[in-house]
Amino acid sequence: MLKSVVRAVGAAVRVSSATTSTARALPLSCPTLLSPSSATTRPFTRSLWMLNSNGASSGYRTKLFSSKVLNPSVSCGCGGLHTEGDKAFGDFLSDEIKEERKIQKNKSLPKMSGGWELEMNGTEAKLIRNVSGEKVTVTFNVNNSIPPNFEDEAEQGQQKSGEEEPEIVSTPNFVVEVTKQGAKHSLVFDCHFPEDEVSHGEGEEESDIFAIREVSFQPEGDTEWKETSYTLNTDSLDWALYDHLMDFLADRGVDNTFADELMELSTAVEHQEYIKFLENLQGFVKCN
Repeated sequence: MLKSVVRAVGAAVRVSSATTSTARALPLSCPTLLSPSSATTRPFTRSLWMLNSNGASSGYRTKLFSSKVLNPSVSCGCGGLHTEGDKAFGDFLSDEIKEERKIQKNKSLPKMSGGWELEMNGTEAKLIRNVSGEKVTVTFNVNNSIPPNFEDEAEQGQQKSGEEEPEIVSTPNFVVEVTKQGAKHSLVFDCHFPEDEVSHGEGEEESDIFAIREVSFQPEGDTEWKETSYTLNTDSLDWALYDHLMDFLADRGVDNTFADELMELSTAVEHQEYIKFLENLQGFVKCN
């Protein structure tokens, strides 16, 4: 009789433990969302999205990870899964989009001085200028063009308050292609913005805010960089030769003024594309 009671109690404990284990396993398959109130300024929301470690204590957690999370809605005819988590996600995106539109500086893209013509293809921008029979083309892509400053500050425990947050600035790599009439090859420069040269404090001597990484001759009109063509890396280049290459670009309108305006243009393009992405994501989640 006593053995039967012990077995019954042991079975009940195992059932209870299995139920608890199953319930605890559910959140592992669900993402943690931030509270809509965190969408204040653009840099603040982005840094929180990447770095916030308190998402597990968000007010949404109870709703998102309740037993209703897997129950599909019957109000939509798309046939997709709709959950309480999707609704909370959609509400968050609505708030985020409103905040991003509030802080958007340029409703239309800024103009480049110097007679540059702009062509857009999604996230890729192309600036074209003709100078005395030469065609100068500058191409850049805004994807992955935001420096990870906020991760560095968070790791060092030096992240500033929301009012002191620096603006997000897009600093894309860009390629300059110089083509002469009748030439079969173009002189191509692979350029970038070194992190320590993007901005200067008061009293600092002005230097080039962009740098040449590589130089090569490439077949005219080719979109892919041919690895079989000799490429000159500037890391170990003689400074006199490097200065002449920088002067060569400056004579064709690619100088510090151009680089400043390119960053402003790229930042505006990146912000527009970010808002479009949020709108598309909201439509996908809500099945609009």
